[in-house]
Amino acid sequence: MIVTSVNTPGRVCPVRYRYGPGAIARAPERTAETLYVVGGLYGNLQALTTVEAMARVEPGPVTLCFNGDFNWFNVDDASFRAINEHVLRHDAIVGNVEAELGEDSDAAGCGCAYPESVDQRVVERSNWIHARLKRTAARHPDLLGRLGELPMVARYRVGETRVGVVHGDAESLAGWRFDVASLDDPGQHAWRAEAFAKAEVDVFASTHTCLPATRCFDLDGIKLVVNNGAAGMPNARGACLGILTRIGKTSSPYARLYGHSLHDVRVDALAIHYDDPAWQQCFLKNWPEGSPAWLSYFDRISKGPDYRLETVLA
Repeated sequence: MIVTSVNTPGRVCPVRYRYGPGAIARAPERTAETLYVVGGLYGNLQALTTVEAMARVEPGPVTLCFNGDFNWFNVDDASFRAINEHVLRHDAIVGNVEAELGEDSDAAGCGCAYPESVDQRVVERSNWIHARLKRTAARHPDLLGRLGELPMVARYRVGETRVGVVHGDAESLAGWRFDVASLDDPGQHAWRAEAFAKAEVDVFASTHTCLPATRCFDLDGIKLVVNNGAAGMPNARGACLGILTRIGKTSSPYARLYGHSLHDVRVDALAIHYDDPAWQQCFLKNWPEGSPAWLSYFDRISKGPDYRLETVLA
């Protein structure tokens, strides 16, 4: 029997991750005509270039915000530089992956703050993946310095809609309260109401949990939580595509997977049809069969997770 603890590396949530919804209310507000929230690239350069190409086709200006964990599998020097140089041309906030890259201590491991439902072997492999990525990052102090300057939250206004962009949830960088189970938990109602009120937003856009979810709540008006899951990995069985969240005053030129209208904007999930064969080839160069990342992720990368998109809106 494997005994785990919330203080185990990979499960612990560092105190410095905890900002609270008030930090979102105080964050500088930026205006966007169309906002792409791109969470969980996980080092997939093919997905990143696809997202940038999608933005160029939009009829008006697009603000790209990468809300963390854009690094993960990109442990070779060329990919590490390419991912971060591209992302840092746009708006970005840190995810737990980036937050731990510059830390001297490995006490938090990967910083994922995995719940007890996640197998300890998965946690240990994630810590190993992050340790290797951290060694790569140390060879690029210029990029590491810029990553260290990124905020943990961002705030936007699209039309009349106020958007809080986070990596985890309204409380913490590695919070799990925007995953499917928590969003469907009636016991979280009071916490959600307080989070929206204190953050002074209509929409929370998140990622972190790696599986997509969207829920509407009637909390002194309609409020929305949108979790894109992963931009750089498949999000449903048999569908090898990433997902981004688009919030815009105009309709998207792309077919939406699902979405909602809120005030004067559309909040839609768009598919990222990246070059899957090329991405798998890049992944396997760094993480061959039997490696920690291959054991934890290759089934999902090649086939998709055991998850249905119908669950996103359930």
